[in-house]
Amino acid sequence: MAGDEHGRGAALSRALTGRLLVAAPSLVDPSFAGTVVLVIDADESGALGVILNRTSEIEVASVLPAWAALCEPLPRVFEGGPVAPENALALGLLHAAPRIGQEEPPGWREVSGAVGLVDLDTEPSVLAGSLAGFRVFAGYAGWGPGQLEGEIAADAWVVVDATYDDVLPAAPEQLWRRVLRRQRGPVSLLSGWTADPTLN
Repeated sequence: MAGDEHGRGAALSRALTGRLLVAAPSLVDPSFAGTVVLVIDADESGALGVILNRTSEIEVASVLPAWAALCEPLPRVFEGGPVAPENALALGLLHAAPRIGQEEPPGWREVSGAVGLVDLDTEPSVLAGSLAGFRVFAGYAGWGPGQLEGEIAADAWVVVDATYDDVLPAAPEQLWRRVLRRQRGPVSLLSGWTADPTLN
């Protein structure tokens, strides 16, 4: 039975990659309250992702000037999570997902479909023609083995499928409610939640 449980846990971990974690109202940890996280990688050794809906006051041009033009219309660094906030990580959205057997663009590694990680050591001009969108994050969110699965089981996160518009939202401050509102069933009702109990 223990082996079966480990197998199920590993399968769940892998199934999370490329999906969204939407913070439930009960998740009050200030690092994650009200966030929407894209899971970039998940397996039996743990998981990591980036928060999609927290902007910072830092302009990309001030830290990565060569990439700034690709960040329009929101050329700010996003707060990707509490782990290693001094390090930069970037997501790039291709104009179209690579077809089976097709090589990925240099400096881009698939997360899910047309969404991938961008190697910031790559010359921006090499990728510029392939990218439909680009965003830089300071830090990331990380979980140890089984930790994220435990939080999901405790209803701290709502796990949903991502759309390309979610990954690079034009209005990040609206993303949490927008993602919940489009879900079916009772989950959609969470989109109306507010911290003021008299308004719930």
